[in-house]
Amino acid sequence: MYNLTQKIIKEHLIKGELKAGSPIEIRIDQTLTQDATGTMAYMQLEAMGVDQVKTELSVSYVDHNTLQNGFMNADDHAYLQTVASKHGIYFSKPGNGICHQVHLERFAKPGKTLIGSDSHTPTSSAMGMIAIGAGGLDVAKAMAGIPYRLTMPEVIEVRLTGKLGHGLSAKDVILELLRQCSVKGGVGKVFEYTGDGVQNLTVYQRATITNMGAELGATTSIFPSDDITKTFLERQNRSADWKELSADPDASYDGLVEIDLSALQPMAACPNSPDAVKNVTELAGTKVDQVAIGSCTNSGYEDMMRVANILKGKTVHPNVSLVISPGSRQVLEKLIETGALSTFIKAGARILECACGPCIGMGQSPKSDGISLRTFNRNFYGRSGTLSAGIYLVSPEVAAVSALTGTISDPTTFDYEDSFDQEPIFIDDSMILKPSEHPETVEVIRGPNIKPLPQNTAMTEEIEKKVVIKLPDNITTDHIAPAGAKVLPYRSNIEKLSTFVFMNNKEHFDEICKANHGGIIVAGENYGQGSSREHAALAPMYLGIKAVLAKSFARIHHANLVNFGILPLEYVNKEDYDTIDEMDDLVVEHVKGLYDSPVITVTNKTKGCSYQVQAHLTKEDLDIIMEGGALNYIRNHQ
Repeated sequence: MYNLTQKIIKEHLIKGELKAGSPIEIRIDQTLTQDATGTMAYMQLEAMGVDQVKTELSVSYVDHNTLQNGFMNADDHAYLQTVASKHGIYFSKPGNGICHQVHLERFAKPGKTLIGSDSHTPTSSAMGMIAIGAGGLDVAKAMAGIPYRLTMPEVIEVRLTGKLGHGLSAKDVILELLRQCSVKGGVGKVFEYTGDGVQNLTVYQRATITNMGAELGATTSIFPSDDITKTFLERQNRSADWKELSADPDASYDGLVEIDLSALQPMAACPNSPDAVKNVTELAGTKVDQVAIGSCTNSGYEDMMRVANILKGKTVHPNVSLVISPGSRQVLEKLIETGALSTFIKAGARILECACGPCIGMGQSPKSDGISLRTFNRNFYGRSGTLSAGIYLVSPEVAAVSALTGTISDPTTFDYEDSFDQEPIFIDDSMILKPSEHPETVEVIRGPNIKPLPQNTAMTEEIEKKVVIKLPDNITTDHIAPAGAKVLPYRSNIEKLSTFVFMNNKEHFDEICKANHGGIIVAGENYGQGSSREHAALAPMYLGIKAVLAKSFARIHHANLVNFGILPLEYVNKEDYDTIDEMDDLVVEHVKGLYDSPVITVTNKTKGCSYQVQAHLTKEDLDIIMEGGALNYIRNHQ
């Protein structure tokens, strides 16, 4: 008997077995990209010589880089639109909405598999599908018909009971799970939601939970497909896509977490980590300077309507800047129809376009030392664009009430109406463009900012390099390859992008790498958590990084390092981390010995000592690394 995760994986299994910890390969039905990662993914697809994508559905979204300051973003959007049209990919135009919100509304299907070049792709698992965030090269491989390789995850049952009360939100459910499990507690795991409480959560609420499950480091999270799913799809005019899916009654799991929805309190993740969770009552009275409502976590119709109910007939505190960004153009149209948009404007909110916006650092940076409440999924250091700001992650209810009071406030004590108009039924797909029926006539437009893909060299038998940077625990991809309006326009120009690597950790890191002909990165636990952006591996590869020695790795970043031919190594004895300093000369010995044993030796020539290190790599991983990355491997074996 199988749990839901195992059922879907079993139906898509190409290679391997349903044994936690073992390597598997699965067939991918759908892919998605967004514009911050999509240009590189499609350049890689082109490099593979693929004419038409091999998936059931692939969609290219533009939602991250919609701030068109200069020619770069607009040029890249033209590339994305034409390359999609030519290769059989749907294209969601700028302004149509955030990829995860739109995909949930228009394309996600129970029982299907989806990988996306964005770490919050698991949003669609609220629909009873296996949706996984991955690096862009893995998505390109899936579009080329290559199975997706991963480690069969453990499946953790999250048993929900009870019902959310007044002022409580699905955001509080996932914050509670983060409080219990931490940002690395989900590595190698899927969180599968069961119990009577599931029936008290709508698809939008489930999507909030599966979206932010990415902050646990989980492979994905998943809800069953049930009558609530059916109702959601009916209101999207997609009833034919529904089918019932759930775990077998006597399914087994690898662990259990129990959450009573009725017992939850409003929570907030404090700076600078999604697992730094406290009850709002502990923070009550803290002065607030900015409130931002939106992002792929909390920008659906229901969240927007709850915010409208709170703001109705009231005015935002004079010392607070409130910005609201609906998740899709379709949601925005419905807010216009119900009058909610008018409520926002009359209350003093600033309305942003339907895009990622401030969540990815595209505008709305807080003032110096400011306190910003955000309904987003990440509050990593520097991500907002203001290094000195304090960023708190909260529910829409906490955000809206606090915008009115000017301080962090508990919405359970605030009088507002819990009910609202049912979501109107109408569909507008006019900004989703189908691929060309005559792809041979489509000319792909390439602006001057799109540079050729950098190529790596094959791995050598011995690596001797200096430690060019030493980093603490929980280094994110935002640390490695920052986002924001200054950096993201260069996502198709790795030479330029590499100048920003570790910009908030070590000035002129790129020059240090060039002066030392590359190097080795040394780090602590959970290296590479956060975004799926492969630029955090690709740009270091361009700078000559040959290995990363860490206490542990985040799942997607580990895969990205392999894809770009960088050797990910972990200490056998984690205390060895303390004995290594920047600019130590390290020698990774007998790299090919990893084929015979997962443990090899690293010698510190500067300190006159050696360490045992291990690599959690399959033979296929090693083959890719030895040839200098996945693109080299594919070219060499076509």
